[in-house]
Amino acid sequence: MPYVQLAALLAALATVGPFSIDTYLPALHAIGTDLGASTVQTQQTLTAYMLPMALMVLWHGAISDAYGRKPVIVVSMLLFTLASVLCVFAGSIEMLLVGRALQGISAGAGMVVGRAVVRDLHEGPAAQRLMSHVSMAFALGPAIAPILGGWIFSAFGWRAVFVFLALLGLALATLTVWRLDETHPPAARHPLHPGPLARRYWSVFTSPGFVLLSLGVSYNFNGFFLYVLSAPVFLIQHLGLTETGFGWFFIPTVSGMMAGSAMSARLAGKLSPPRTIALALGIMILAAGSNLAIAHLLPPGLPQSVLPIMLYTFGMAIAMPSLTLLALDHFPTHRGLASSCQSFLQMLVSSLTAGLVAPALWDSVGNLAGGMVANLAVGLGCIGLWWVMYRRQAQPT
Repeated sequence: MPYVQLAALLAALATVGPFSIDTYLPALHAIGTDLGASTVQTQQTLTAYMLPMALMVLWHGAISDAYGRKPVIVVSMLLFTLASVLCVFAGSIEMLLVGRALQGISAGAGMVVGRAVVRDLHEGPAAQRLMSHVSMAFALGPAIAPILGGWIFSAFGWRAVFVFLALLGLALATLTVWRLDETHPPAARHPLHPGPLARRYWSVFTSPGFVLLSLGVSYNFNGFFLYVLSAPVFLIQHLGLTETGFGWFFIPTVSGMMAGSAMSARLAGKLSPPRTIALALGIMILAAGSNLAIAHLLPPGLPQSVLPIMLYTFGMAIAMPSLTLLALDHFPTHRGLASSCQSFLQMLVSSLTAGLVAPALWDSVGNLAGGMVANLAVGLGCIGLWWVMYRRQAQPT
């Protein structure tokens, strides 16, 4: 499969997860009104999606290690299509929660297995370039999704948003069958025997370097994702935008992600991964500090409330490919399983933020800015601990 087509398909598969969140955000209030649910109940449709996703991403990679990358993606996208259809016909908030949980079970396969495909095909700078290009294309999803969702919702109602998601899942399943080559041959596969599998999971989750790098990625991303989860309140209540105005936030911030991913690709082979990460973290510290100052010194509005977040996503996207690959390189023979564990940690952090942290902070732009700083501080701490370990291991004994 040509490089450009492969990057585009892997990016589209990875986008299913965030698309399932961002596309229906403009319709959250209408969903609650139509189904007779409170704001808190409606917000839990995010948690109902993300917790099952966090649990299931533990298995997508291991299953793909046993049966191949392609079958796992196809089956998962078909299940996602059926789950989206269930959401279309939901007559109560409880039925919608079930549909969202089934979406969560299946949506993460593209992201998890796609990372394994990258490492199946490439090493070193070539892997960083492909991961960066995938990230750059993947970044378009969060920019397009809420705008597209707002248009679909305004024209056809909230149920049409889930019709769109069903068609997306079906299209990606078809494209995977038609265009994606299997990258994990039978000779390299690992059976799903409980004993060896449990030992592999244990080895991954007890690897300090892997866990620290994965948590670093998770909390860095969470500094931005907090705003995504709070977007209806942040944009409509604090910034005074409408349901079709989500692009004023998502286009700049995702443009920052795309620019950062492009920068990461250019730095591959020219700057070592630790130096690339250090550069990125410096940008993120500047962005988070500026965001906190603006939130407390200036009134909420455009562009001052969005530009620091755009700078943050720029730095975040520079760091993410290097951090991700450094984590996966701890387990070169079990990349699918390691990618699953990495995604699990990220989804677990995001799920807790969706259910507990975002609702506690979104009443104030100052609180949201403080949440960004807190997440970045935790991410910095994890990466700092990893760096200390890395330096000690690199020193001759």
